[in-house]
Amino acid sequence: MKRRRFLHLAAGAVALPALSRLASAQTYPSRPVHWIVSFAAGGPNDVVARIIGQYLSDHLGQQFVIENRPGAGGNVGMQSVLSSAPDGYTIAFVGPNYAINPALYEKLPFDFIRDSVPVAGTMRLANVMEVHPAVPANNVAEFIAYAKANPGKINFASGGVGTSPHLSGELLKTMTGINLVHVPYRGTAPALSDLLAGQVEVLFDNIPGSIGHIRSGKVRALGVTGSKRVAAIPEVPTMGETVPGYDVSIWYGIAAPRGTPPEIVAKLNQAVNAVLADPKLQARLAELGGEPMPTTPAQFGKLVAEETERWGKLIRAANIKAE
Repeated sequence: MKRRRFLHLAAGAVALPALSRLASAQTYPSRPVHWIVSFAAGGPNDVVARIIGQYLSDHLGQQFVIENRPGAGGNVGMQSVLSSAPDGYTIAFVGPNYAINPALYEKLPFDFIRDSVPVAGTMRLANVMEVHPAVPANNVAEFIAYAKANPGKINFASGGVGTSPHLSGELLKTMTGINLVHVPYRGTAPALSDLLAGQVEVLFDNIPGSIGHIRSGKVRALGVTGSKRVAAIPEVPTMGETVPGYDVSIWYGIAAPRGTPPEIVAKLNQAVNAVLADPKLQARLAELGGEPMPTTPAQFGKLVAEETERWGKLIRAANIKAE
């Protein structure tokens, strides 16, 4: 009798944490969720997070507070997320930089794949190569010719060493043999400001951050980095139309600290996929040059792992190092 009672109590004790997690997931979120964007305000990551965050706020009934914590190619903000309580109230905006950084930095304070939990994909888009209007090039072919005539004299900006815009430029250099001088910034917003002012000649940027300036004519878009033209700026050709084989696609998603209850991860994933199905949000993302990318947590985790392997090979081959 005592043994049966002990086993019964033990089984109940095991079930209590699961019941507690389930109850927590049912009431989640009961307070504001902090969504950390590891780049400067006004940049493309920030723009997308604020748009999707508003839809999530409306859908779940609690505010998704966007917090910008730039620095070290996104590592500062991500470390703050991964060291926070795994309760679903601090989540991270994830982009290609977290697939790039493991090969870029000799030592990181965290292992992103090990220390995080994939939650959901949100959006897929491309970068855009754009120049100041004073640059005498109206397309990629003319720019390549101009760069070859002025080796080492043209500055190209990006949101930081090892970011996808930086690697977009490095890939163009490698595939065409041109010599451009990379000028890294702490985010694409300040880089774009200097492009508009004529302090740098070229910028590779995520489309959402620059599309307004492209449409107004303040900058001249030469090509998009993905495999197909973008509906928002259909007149801009792909880089691959001039440089065969050139292709850089960008993706965004959400991750949480390791240990976040799977019930909360599932609820967040369901919420993200629900808002991505909203025609109004889809139209807004299309205006920015992107398209929704709904996934399961496992699918998003697989994408990050595959991209980590892909970019690692390129970074090691080009011997790119964080500054």
